[in-house]
Amino acid sequence: MNQQHNAYLDASVLTASPARLLVMLCDRLVLDLTRGLDAQRRGDLGTAHRELLHAQEIVLELRSSLRTDDWEGGPGLASLYDFLHLELVRANVTKDAGVTEGCLGLVTDLAATWRQAAMQTVAQTTTAQAV
Repeated sequence: MNQQHNAYLDASVLTASPARLLVMLCDRLVLDLTRGLDAQRRGDLGTAHRELLHAQEIVLELRSSLRTDDWEGGPGLASLYDFLHLELVRANVTKDAGVTEGCLGLVTDLAATWRQAAMQTVAQTTTAQAV
C-alpha cells in the first residue's frame, strides 16, 4: 500500500504544473508545521524536530527556486522566506511551540495566497484558450 501511495505521489509531482507544485509544497509545509506543533505540545520532541526540519527544507527550496528579478514582489517574498526559515530554526532549537504557532499562521496565509494565485492562473489560461 505504501509503495502504491509513493508511486502516486511521484506521478503527481512529475505531472504537476509549476503553480500546482508550489501549492503542493505550501500544503506540505502547513502539514509539517501542524504536525510539528502538535508534537511540541505533546512533548514529543523527536517528532517535532523531524517535522520542523522538513519544514525548513521546504522553505529553503521555495527560497532557492524564487526568481526575485522576475517580478516586483520577488525581493519581499525572499525576505519573508528568509525570516520564516530563521523562525523555524529558532522554534526547533528552543522547542518553543509559540514560535512554531506563529510560523504556522504565516504559512497558512501564504499557502492560501498561492492557492488563489494558482487558481487565477488556471482561469486566465482557460479563458485565453477559449478565445
